[in-house]
Amino acid sequence: MKLIQSRDNVFYKSLKRLAESGRERRKTGRTLLDGVHLVEAWETRYGPVETLVVGESALAGGEIAAFVAGRECTLLSDALLRDLGLVDTPSGLLAVVAMPGRASAVDLDRDAVLLDGVQDPGNVGTLLRTAAAAGIRQVLLSPGCAAAWSPKVLRAGQGAQFVLDIHEDADLAGFVAAYRGSTAVTCLDGATSLYEAQWQGPLAWIFGAEGQGVRRELIAAADLRIRIPMPGAVESLNVGAAAAVCLFEAMRRKLVS
Repeated sequence: MKLIQSRDNVFYKSLKRLAESGRERRKTGRTLLDGVHLVEAWETRYGPVETLVVGESALAGGEIAAFVAGRECTLLSDALLRDLGLVDTPSGLLAVVAMPGRASAVDLDRDAVLLDGVQDPGNVGTLLRTAAAAGIRQVLLSPGCAAAWSPKVLRAGQGAQFVLDIHEDADLAGFVAAYRGSTAVTCLDGATSLYEAQWQGPLAWIFGAEGQGVRRELIAAADLRIRIPMPGAVESLNVGAAAAVCLFEAMRRKLVS
């Protein structure tokens, strides 16, 4: 197994570009996965990854050493693995994969989650993971959202991307106008409590950027304005937490109906 220790190594430079550049990921059609769980989830859905990359110390024993035993890998010094800056705490295992092709056309009759300008990779990954856990199967991301297939969003999503139909750079206003179900947005002005709001049929939730929230035109176009009652000492929730409350309340209603 070859050990790469030089930052001038051609393969290491290619990893560095994939880790840092969305343009490079789009150009090559490839991205990076971090960690055994994510690699296993990928291989369950799509088959073997293109290339496995292991940190030098990860071969000393434990989960990663057991996972790669008998498999062809590229060995990377721990210093180089850290310098990739892929995630804050590298697991010791990376994989290079070809990103799946575009999702099928949006379904105007199916539940959906719409993300409007959510820029934080951790939040986007959490929202994708929450949507998948709540049984949602399609997610639309507006321009300006963190890229769904970037390494940090993949790490936060923990495999959610592999079970969702994801539409990036989507025209959210156009989707809302054409949608044949109800659309709901979380806000404060003129909003109804989540636990009192009524809807029937498919539902599309709109969640907004961390600071500015959902754009005014999308709020105006939504069928339902929803607020989450907060009797405690804080006035707002992180977008990931708010989405979890809303999506699982909608799921609860389906289960008891």
